Amino acid sequence: MILLAENEKDLLATTIASANKIVITAHKSPDGDAVGSTLAWRLYLESLAKDVTVVLPDAAPDFLHWLPGYDNIITFDKHKEKASQVISEADMIFCLDYNELSRTEDMQAVIEKAKAQRVVIDHHVGVTIDALLTISHPEATSTSELVFKTICQLSGTKAISHDTAVCIYCGMMTDTGGFTFNSSDPDVYLIISELLKKKINKDIIYNRVFHNYSPSALRFRSYIILKKLNIVETLHASYYAVTKKEMKEFNFIKGDLEGVVNVPLTMKGHKLSISLREDRDKPNLVYVSLRSSCGFHCRQMAAEYFNGGGHEDAAGGRLLCSIEEAEKTALKAILAYKDQLE
Repeated sequence: MILLAENEKDLLATTIASANKIVITAHKSPDGDAVGSTLAWRLYLESLAKDVTVVLPDAAPDFLHWLPGYDNIITFDKHKEKASQVISEADMIFCLDYNELSRTEDMQAVIEKAKAQRVVIDHHVGVTIDALLTISHPEATSTSELVFKTICQLSGTKAISHDTAVCIYCGMMTDTGGFTFNSSDPDVYLIISELLKKKINKDIIYNRVFHNYSPSALRFRSYIILKKLNIVETLHASYYAVTKKEMKEFNFIKGDLEGVVNVPLTMKGHKLSISLREDRDKPNLVYVSLRSSCGFHCRQMAAEYFNGGGHEDAAGGRLLCSIEEAEKTALKAILAYKDQLE
């Protein structure tokens, strides 16, 4: 499980040792891996007696708020002045689970102006962040896996506490759909065995994340599949659009529709699923999520049609248009890839 070359390990250890104030950041709309990896890394750095703050662009879905240390996260959208000050005063900034500073959105300018050394730990393709050290492994299940391996290489498994193990497991679990995809490397299960030795309860973690919906959220999810799903059967693809009116009707809170974009892929031979969702506050802003399977890969489509990117089979983006125009773009993208989807 060696992750770092010896000179990289020494550089990271030396830089951490000399840092007084450390900030850990992740991407906007943080998912389980972003939150799990940042909290796990903070717990480790705090065990080294470091002053560490996690600053995220915005809040994570409700089903992640139970994670150890979540309450101490500073969110940029709600506490801009405080977050900006913490970032500007840092002498070391960790960029976790994102490959471009633009993925932090409104935080980007603040991070760029900061004088701190940057270190990237990420598993997305094409890192463009200027950093002292970049730990980038797209083949990994998650950034949480990379955090585990980094901690072990620096200090051994003894440095992983129970709470650190909970955060790492949650990050790995969510980024693999409960270890149902992108998790065939035997190392993954060696890591899980080490985490279980820390007395984590994997079943409780699973239930807190995946069995945490309200009745209105469950009805909303069902409504989308029943009423909103557009299936292009001959091309093994589908898309659906969620409006702000519908979100209000179903009392939507962040995380209520997590994973719905994966559901169409349960159809036999289905290759592509696209989710379109209006921003509740900003006009003409649509968030896009893409998932693919059966040999088709959606990352290129995300970049070409939705101003996005991501993993081969799990990507995202955004469109600056109405939800109606976004639906037309989704259909246009599907038809453009007709030869690969048929």
